[in-house]
Amino acid sequence: MKFQPTEYKLMDVGTGRVYEDSGWNLADPQAPAPSLVRAVYANEKFTPRDNLKGLYRYADWLPIKRTLKKSHAPVTYKSKGLADLLEMDNLFITLSGYVPKKGARMETCSFKETEAFSVCARLPKNDRHILVVQSAGNTARAFARVCSDNDIPIVICIPNDNISDLWFTRRIKPCVKVIATPHGTDYYDAIALGEKLCKDSRYLAEGGAKNVARRDGMGTTILSAVETIGRIPDAYFQAVGSGTGAIAAWENACRLEKDGRFGSNEMRVYCVQNAPYTLMYDSWKSGSGDLVPIAAEESRRNAEIILAKVLSNRKPPYSIAGGLHDVLTASGGDFYKVTNDEIVYWMLQFYNKEGYDIFPAAASAVAALFKALNEGTVKKDETVMLNITGAGMLNATSGGFELKKPDLVLSTELSAEEVISSVDRLF
Repeated sequence: MKFQPTEYKLMDVGTGRVYEDSGWNLADPQAPAPSLVRAVYANEKFTPRDNLKGLYRYADWLPIKRTLKKSHAPVTYKSKGLADLLEMDNLFITLSGYVPKKGARMETCSFKETEAFSVCARLPKNDRHILVVQSAGNTARAFARVCSDNDIPIVICIPNDNISDLWFTRRIKPCVKVIATPHGTDYYDAIALGEKLCKDSRYLAEGGAKNVARRDGMGTTILSAVETIGRIPDAYFQAVGSGTGAIAAWENACRLEKDGRFGSNEMRVYCVQNAPYTLMYDSWKSGSGDLVPIAAEESRRNAEIILAKVLSNRKPPYSIAGGLHDVLTASGGDFYKVTNDEIVYWMLQFYNKEGYDIFPAAASAVAALFKALNEGTVKKDETVMLNITGAGMLNATSGGFELKKPDLVLSTELSAEEVISSVDRLF
């Protein structure tokens, strides 16, 4: 049976205006101030589609025009080992990774696959644009794999210091091009490089947090959790670089509340960053809705120090209407920070108690949960969703892997015209 595109409209979070999606709308053209837009689906009931595979079982709440090959959905299960260690009654782990014994089969081992399969499915099959994605690591790997498997042309911008995240168990097709900023640069520099490229209309900016398909793809984590738990959790934990996944979880919790079958949305959203890269943590603790200032050199230096390098973003959707500050405020949530040593400790503890390896970012969330329990912010009998955003690399790479080297390394000093000319030659 041919897939019918999902029916939805867009809503400007700041003004509440609902309007038709022009196809790749990232912001309301009539908005008086910056704001995220949110998808408003024709089907207000949470209706998983058992006739569709992988992530697309949630297609009714994904703004997509088609389905793609080789997708997988997050898996949620009730923890025993970690829950016993933390003395918790109702700890549910939502796992995105490659852990076959748990039913998780994301080949890139990251929940960034959820956004890649949704964003790319928002594009019509014969779209002539070249998609442009900026990444600190895991997003790059996910989009490269999905676009390669589905023959979608894409340019991925990444800091050269993070290129080790571009490991693959199968060769990447030539439709995927990787351009890197030089050593010593950070994710913000990669963002700026992509913005220069998108000044040419042939290149299509994926949009990051502004893309409803990215957020609603990532929001499938809480849909997986609620399918298993039967209700909206009391608390949600996630490590954040941009905060997009936490925003997405909150947005879907709001949809689930409107459905009426899963309880009221009293889910407190708890986020964590890896010290010393604590831009959003510092901003939240300052009590301001604005990001605290951070110099470019300090950002780059801190990004080099942290173990969870994907948690570094100098330009996160924190202050924008509908962004992370609004989500933490509305949910009554909070922010934590953890050290590299704490991350290593909880990577080991998690492996011992749950039986599989997790990425440093995911271990940051475990460390934050431990802190919240110790200080009494979260009660041990509450229903908690722990978003394990990356896991299973030992399983996935047991047969070997290869690194995708950059097709180009471009100086941050190049003009837009020079960047476009350089990348054009790759195609």
